[in-house]
Amino acid sequence: MARRAGAMLWALGATTALFAPFAAPSAARADGDVLRIGIITDMSGQYSEGNGEGSVAAAQLAVEDFGPTVLGKRIEIISADHQNKPDIASTIVRNWIDTKGVDVVAEGVNSAVALAIQAVTRERNKIFLISGAGSSDLTGKSCSPTSVQWTYDTYASSNATAKALVARGGKSWYFLTADYAFGHALERDATRAVEAAGGKVVGKVRHPFNNPDFSSFLLQAQSSPAQVIALANAGSDFANAIKQAHEFGLSQSDKIMAALQVTLTDSASLGLEVVQGALFTDSFYWDRTPETRAYAERFFARRKAMPTAYQAGVTSALTHYLKAVQAAGTTDSAAVMAKMRGTPVNDFFAQGGKVRADGRMVHDMYLMRFKKPSQSTGKWDLYELVATVPGDEAFRPLSEGGCPYVQN
Repeated sequence: MARRAGAMLWALGATTALFAPFAAPSAARADGDVLRIGIITDMSGQYSEGNGEGSVAAAQLAVEDFGPTVLGKRIEIISADHQNKPDIASTIVRNWIDTKGVDVVAEGVNSAVALAIQAVTRERNKIFLISGAGSSDLTGKSCSPTSVQWTYDTYASSNATAKALVARGGKSWYFLTADYAFGHALERDATRAVEAAGGKVVGKVRHPFNNPDFSSFLLQAQSSPAQVIALANAGSDFANAIKQAHEFGLSQSDKIMAALQVTLTDSASLGLEVVQGALFTDSFYWDRTPETRAYAERFFARRKAMPTAYQAGVTSALTHYLKAVQAAGTTDSAAVMAKMRGTPVNDFFAQGGKVRADGRMVHDMYLMRFKKPSQSTGKWDLYELVATVPGDEAFRPLSEGGCPYVQN
């Protein structure tokens, strides 16, 4: 898919369930008859399969579920490729808000990009619904009163996995870490969890973003005394690292491979022969409940793939936002955020979820294990549930995040 920084605009017409091109956003905005949603994501890079156009489809499902209008305004979706570059993302979002009248921005996969977007939406007093980006700094030192981190974060992703592996005897750890904001946060939060559980970190190495060759890093990890080799990365970096670790024989050795962030689409592409048996933590799995399966069937009909947690998070977050707009009777960010915080999240994605003052949506997380090939019934039958981790145990306590907008 060609890279593009421009936006694609779609309108949900009042008389049809189909999305059709909409040609004049500025005129519609001037009339005050449009609520505009901006989906900014990776459309062409290493996160595009698990986010990308699928996140736009997820937003469309949210609008279809809610209805084509809210407060008498037609709901429209525009989307853009940030190319995993914070400066490009900032420029797009600033232009969206200032000239295209975007009311809410969603997705933002890539933590460095999301931090840049969050700075713009904070400055412009617009709501940012974060699904694909994981750095726990987004609700910590860099938090915003107009942002919600919906799907997961590096603290929750590493917490249950680290505790489970240390309890199973994996007390010494070596990290292969993506060298940018997400990887740094994942390593930091996993280290805290390992040490709190009685383990220790004996080594670490940082690799470039979008790295094709992990041989030198894996050799260092293999020669270390660590019992656990932890992959603090995601997307194609995770896929390349775990595949090459399998080729090196690490998955058949006495080393334990820990996947700290897993995307369903990457797992399906790799195959269970490569990842079988590895433990990890996720926020959503399509085959967990009747409700998740019903949502997944609708998504699959549109995309011919099961939804990732990030894509499911887009649908859930935007649905909650639209309900809050309706309840508040306005698109004013402060009023809508107050309704979002005051209303529990009960849908296919979460039951009893809550939006905290720091912007963290707290919900249950799930300790999972990759199935053996012999256990799987098809391409997307990949995970088995090991344990449900209550949200208040999975996510960082509010008092420990350092969000400057929270008064302790």
